[in-house]
Amino acid sequence: MVQGALRVAEALPGLVDLWSRAPRQVLAKLHVLAARGVVHDHDLGRLTSGADRIDALAGLVAGNQTTPPMLLAAVVHAELITLRPFAGPAGVVARAAARLTLVGRGFDPRGLVAVEVGHRDREPEYVGSAGAYATGTPDGVRSWLRHYAAAITAGAEEITVIGDRVLAGV
Repeated sequence: MVQGALRVAEALPGLVDLWSRAPRQVLAKLHVLAARGVVHDHDLGRLTSGADRIDALAGLVAGNQTTPPMLLAAVVHAELITLRPFAGPAGVVARAAARLTLVGRGFDPRGLVAVEVGHRDREPEYVGSAGAYATGTPDGVRSWLRHYAAAITAGAEEITVIGDRVLAGV
């Protein structure tokens, strides 16, 4: 899993422009990178469920310049983490697609906001709010959006901590 996550992280800069034009293709590529060595080769990049919702998600992502980037990234992440459309590491694919959204839409153009830190530090909330989102209720969606905003905040604060250390020479 770690090797897959590293392969995904390395490939993200080259996928930013393609994400808004061909999100289904990018999702398949992310899955190939994340799941190689974890799932059977014939399952790499292939949907196992949720094709209709993936089509709807791709329609939401492709060319969308009106939805606020943080909201769009939160929806992308939640849809992929709850739908689990590919075999294997759904979380890696979901977090990568959300990051592509934040970078590609200019919210975090350099990809510095460590949103993953916010998810890790708030793991019980991450899991619970993703489950709440999956219910499709307004309260469930609201729970996820609150968590996502908190994770973004924690990731942005992490940049400040790192920057302060660099300036202090630590």
